[in-house]
Amino acid sequence: MGKVIGPGSLIVDITGFAPHLPVAGETVKGSKIRFGPGGKGSNQMTAAHRAGAQAVIIGCRGEDVLGQILKDHYATEGMSEEYVAVLPEADTASALIEIDEGDAQNRIIVIFAANDMVKTEAVMAAEKDFIDSDAVLTQFETTTEAVLAAKKLAKKYNKPFILNPAPFVEVPNSLFDGVDYVTPNETEAEFYTGVKVDTIEDCRKAAEKFFALGVKNVVITLGVRGVFFTDGKEEIFVPALKVKAVETTGAGDAFNGGFATAIAEGYPVETALKFATCTAAISVTRLGSSPSMPYRGEILELLEKEFDIKL
Repeated sequence: MGKVIGPGSLIVDITGFAPHLPVAGETVKGSKIRFGPGGKGSNQMTAAHRAGAQAVIIGCRGEDVLGQILKDHYATEGMSEEYVAVLPEADTASALIEIDEGDAQNRIIVIFAANDMVKTEAVMAAEKDFIDSDAVLTQFETTTEAVLAAKKLAKKYNKPFILNPAPFVEVPNSLFDGVDYVTPNETEAEFYTGVKVDTIEDCRKAAEKFFALGVKNVVITLGVRGVFFTDGKEEIFVPALKVKAVETTGAGDAFNGGFATAIAEGYPVETALKFATCTAAISVTRLGSSPSMPYRGEILELLEKEFDIKL
């Protein structure tokens, strides 16, 4: 079992489903609403946990009704809350999600709330768990200083540092220097490199921009098309698996959690990409973000079926 650690967001998803997404000024009659655990950090660590890793998240939540949803989730999953600070004076973060029942596409508004309280001190307090970790995974739904602190500890203990630069926010270019794996989608890649990503050649150009910032390996997810990888010498493209999607909200998080798990277990990058692809493919066939994350047995079964890889 590999161990994955990192600071991440804890958010409760408030998801409404409707026949189509409303335009400005339009009211659409929805079919249902769901409250559930989410947030890129929590989603990714839940994905890693279910995929077989020991997942350790560093984060903050409020002492409120929404916070209880997260607490219940971790208790049910058997995940540690050792580094989840409960702040009575803060609101638990929330995401207002609209789902189009026709094509499963979504629109999301995120209120970061307690996630903005995840600072350097919170990450450094977990230093002992970085020592025996196998991969460090984080994103941009907490604070830049938390990401930098995680990168510092990853480098101190020679652990692979995986950065999912989502959602896109303004950060210093120096933050990317030394990142072992950066994992943007097309939109995020364009935001940070200025290269509009539509084709594989665009992926190469965006990757060159990331390399210039000091990134070692670039993974660009391309939605229903697949995923592109390059280290500047080797290129790998893994096509997406064809599944019937019902909700795509947590697909990227599933991919990152699965990828971090496989990297933590020491598998070659191509195997890790395919493991992550299977993780994401299963997740979009289910409702919810954290609840949609598949279990290891399911991932291994699909991995063998689609890629003839038996782990």
